[in-house]
Amino acid sequence: MPMVIDDEGREVDVPAKVERIASIVPSLTEAVGATDVSRLVAATDWCTHPGDLDVPRVRGTKNPDVEAIVALEPDLVLANQEENKPGDLQRLRDAGLAVYVTDIRTVDGGLDSLGRMLAACGFDEPGWLAEARRLWAALPEPAERRRAVVPIWRKPWMACGSDTFTGAVLARLGVDNVLAGSPERYPRFDPADLPAHDLVVLPDEPYLFTADDGPEAFTAPSVLVSGRLLTWYGPSLVEAARVLPAALRDQVRRG
Repeated sequence: MPMVIDDEGREVDVPAKVERIASIVPSLTEAVGATDVSRLVAATDWCTHPGDLDVPRVRGTKNPDVEAIVALEPDLVLANQEENKPGDLQRLRDAGLAVYVTDIRTVDGGLDSLGRMLAACGFDEPGWLAEARRLWAALPEPAERRRAVVPIWRKPWMACGSDTFTGAVLARLGVDNVLAGSPERYPRFDPADLPAHDLVVLPDEPYLFTADDGPEAFTAPSVLVSGRLLTWYGPSLVEAARVLPAALRDQVRRG
């Protein structure tokens, strides 16, 4: 078996030809599905892309059905350092499965990570990944920078904090996360007690913020954006590079 190194520096034994892939992260499912969907044999309940994906579902990223995954006999299981629990991944390894873990925190780092992951699956670099690299490299330097809070939940209020992929995407687009210095990745906060900011970015997942549910809690202007474009890494990065700059600039709603 060839040996590959995943993003955690772990050696992973994979077959010479990977034909059966189980993905327990929606972004990684979309990445494989857009490259060769025929190799996917399992996905989570939250894997919505590709939209016509017809494979066994194995619960969620935080509570995967380990026994069901093992029974499907995948050649490789794709996971993520933030999304999946180490204990679940170790149970899969203990059952004899090869588990490849990604660790994605920046746009360029994410594109490179996806390239390595797809290579571990036996794929050449797909067209969507080359296009994502081209689009993000071609984005102009923002003329001005904005300061934003990025809520992801309410009751209790929670937001993107330090070292998040979402924060890295926004930074590339000229929007700085005012909670990036938090010791937590997803801190709780009080809307009335935030650092100075001039924008509130409200994604539609994991919490479904809408024009009537979210903006009213803030005095700064709010913008509603697709959570998939803001938080997913994979083929969504192609659309994100094309859509998010205008969305952040033009579709501002006042609370």
